[in-house]
Amino acid sequence: MRTLIIPGLLWFSAIGCGLIGGLYFAFSTFIMTSLGRIDHPAGIAAMNAINMDIQRSVFLPLFLATTLSAAALAVIGMVHGSEPGAISMIAGGLFYVIGMFAVTMALNVPLNDALAAAAGGPDAAMVWTRYLREWTLWNHVRTISSTLACIAFMHAIAVR
Repeated sequence: MRTLIIPGLLWFSAIGCGLIGGLYFAFSTFIMTSLGRIDHPAGIAAMNAINMDIQRSVFLPLFLATTLSAAALAVIGMVHGSEPGAISMIAGGLFYVIGMFAVTMALNVPLNDALAAAAGGPDAAMVWTRYLREWTLWNHVRTISSTLACIAFMHAIAVR
């Protein structure tokens, strides 16, 4: 049974990390830049709409399932540390759970909440300027972490 579960988790995690990392890459490389070039009310409205829609899309189940899968692989790697690919499973799990999930929950989501609260308010322009800078910085971290996790899981697949 374990011979099917671990490869399945590795493939699912590698693909999930790649898909999510690709989405974050798009935001880091051109979406946020484009939103920053338009008037702040329109940029805020667009980002708030994206934040609402992303929670209702297939992204959220993939986001959560990939996080659980990556965490499981980190634990499996720790328990079976002498097996091929164990270090890569641990590294991939830690990159993803800490560098993507924890950063998202601790930094990006609160920034999203602050942006939603500021929409149409007197401080909206100031919040938007801060949001563009800080959210994008932490999104870069999520992009890199997701990519490194994907690479680590692919390495584990290759050596198993």
